[in-house]
Amino acid sequence: MAAAAAGNGTPREEEGPSGEAAAPPPQAPTSVPGARLSRLPLARVKALVKADPDVTLAGQEAIFILARAAELFVETIAKDAYCCAQQGKRKTLQRRDLDNAIEAVDEFAFLEERARMLEREGQREGERERIPRIQYCQLNAGFNMS
Repeated sequence: MAAAAAGNGTPREEEGPSGEAAAPPPQAPTSVPGARLSRLPLARVKALVKADPDVTLAGQEAIFILARAAELFVETIAKDAYCCAQQGKRKTLQRRDLDNAIEAVDEFAFLEERARMLEREGQREGERERIPRIQYCQLNAGFNMS
């Protein structure tokens, strides 16, 4: 039986053969138009993964997880570097802010050797201001960018 208008003007759900209401048809999840699950282009992430000679296959879920992990990493290091910029009474991030964040946060220790390599190659300009670890941690504890 087709959906009939009820007395209040709203359509009723279709009834099944036993007289009870049938389940509504499944609908696609609604989302904001243009909203993306990943801010990084998945095709680029996939190309980077495939550039590794040790990787033969990479599924879409793995690519998505890697893209999301990269986003979170960039967000974290950017927030920490912003704390260093604020300590220097600036709002603009500079290379020295990233270097200070790498030195101040133990989780970024794996980047220290790369930073030293860049320094030796002469890609760094000028002296950077160093923020003592205690000041940085105190500043970072009260920082909330979201």
